This record gives sequence, C-alpha cells and structure tokens, in this order.
Amino acid sequence: MIVNGQELEIKLRGTTYHCPLDVTMGFIGGKWKSIVLWYLTEGHQRFGELKKQVPGITEKMLSLQLKQLERDGMITRKVFAEVPPRVEYSLTEDGKSLLPLLQEMSKWGINKARTEGIIQEVCLMKEEKRKAKKKAKGKK
Repeated sequence: MIVNGQELEIKLRGTTYHCPLDVTMGFIGGKWKSIVLWYLTEGHQRFGELKKQVPGITEKMLSLQLKQLERDGMITRKVFAEVPPRVEYSLTEDGKSLLPLLQEMSKWGINKARTEGIIQEVCLMKEEKRKAKKKAKGKK
C-alpha cells in the first residue's frame, strides 16, 4: 500500500499483506467463512446446526472452515464431556468485532437482491417444486 508516498506492507502471523483489506479478506475471505461467522452471531451453534443453516456446504468443508476460523482466533470450540460428545462453536471477541462489517455486507447483499433479483421464502419454493413434481408424475 502507498501511504504518504511510501510503499508499505503489513506482516501478520507470518504472512505479508499489501493492504488492510487484504488482511481482512485473509481472515474472512472465501465462499464460506463470512457465512459461518454470520450464523454464529446468533450465539453458540453445534456442527449439525451450522450444517443445516448453510445449505450447499459439505461436512468436510464446514469442518475445514471451522478449524481455520478457530486457528485464526475468530471462533472458539468448546467440547463437553458427554456421551455422545457435544461440541459448540461461538465467536471470540475478535470474531464479534466483525459484526458491524458482516451486518453492512448483509445490508449490501439484501439491497442488491432487491434491486436486481428477488427474495422469496424458501419453504414456498420447496412447496412449488413438490407440486410441480407431483403434477409431472400425474401426466406420465
């Protein structure tokens, strides 16, 4: 980055970044991390709860994202000594500090969807698909 005519770089945890946005994206970038963090703003979540809330993510990918977020200090993983074992994930103070950013990203996404797309209730979409399947079977 160029500040007052000087080229500067940021070194953090063994990685060199070229600007502050690069730092941020290094921690929350990619397809899934910000979404996982968003759902954790609601409070403690178990793996299965997160999996249900993030359609399209595989168990392997969710596990990888959670491990990376934990390693980066954005979330904590609490294991309860129970049978079967219970694990809960929650935001750390660093993770919570991202809340205003995540809220603004969400507002931007809602605005983009409203102006260029549609927002509709998922259960209605599922019901329409079920009816269409039933109708298609009846025509055969």
